[in-house]
Amino acid sequence: MKYKFLLPFLIFSLPFLSQTHIANLSLDKKTFSNTADKKVTPEDLAQQQLDAYNLRDIEAFLEPYAEDVEVYTFPNTLNYKGKETMRKRYGKMFKDVTNLHCELENRIVKGNVVIDKERVQFNDKIIEALAIYHIENNKIKKVYFVRN
Repeated sequence: MKYKFLLPFLIFSLPFLSQTHIANLSLDKKTFSNTADKKVTPEDLAQQQLDAYNLRDIEAFLEPYAEDVEVYTFPNTLNYKGKETMRKRYGKMFKDVTNLHCELENRIVKGNVVIDKERVQFNDKIIEALAIYHIENNKIKKVYFVRN
């Protein structure tokens, strides 16, 4: 965690870094691990996956998710289930999309639910979305995406 203070700077700088610079970034694994000695909040889990998404670190991104995570299009269309399917989808996106960045515009935390209003850049396209994270047993168990 000794470099945690750099995260805001790195996240702000990502849109300005080349792919080579991003590929050479590495973080201490402890930065993204959920340890038993620290109380992990639902907000921590949502932030952890967001930070890892922006760094394209697939292992750190998947860390806060349950093995049997379910991903939906709101209100109830199941898109896929399981961390391994998520690994394939996001791993490919992290590799293939040259300009990828998610900006958190607003966050609401209520109990075990986190709702993020996000602005996501995929190459030249910008998408605004809501992500609703349901936390169970210190892991993200369900995700609902609301897109326009």
